[in-house]
Amino acid sequence: MTTAAPGQTRGVRDELLRTIDVIRPALQADGGDIVVKDVDEETGVVTVELVGACGTCPASTVTMKAGIERILRDRVEGVTEVIAV
Repeated sequence: MTTAAPGQTRGVRDELLRTIDVIRPALQADGGDIVVKDVDEETGVVTVELVGACGTCPASTVTMKAGIERILRDRVEGVTEVIAV
């Protein structure tokens, strides 16, 4: 993770994790989950891994862009893109 001013990275990351905890039950209901791999504070790019059934689901690209990315961009200031690895 890129470092920022003291407290800033922690706040953004905490907000990101809180928001993912809201999304997580829907993914888990389908047998999957999401893991945050990296948060780049400078570019706003969040790297995640979809695991379980979500990792192999043909609809995971739609889930990522139309669901997860949209929600994170709306709710977490500074998030510009979400990339699945």
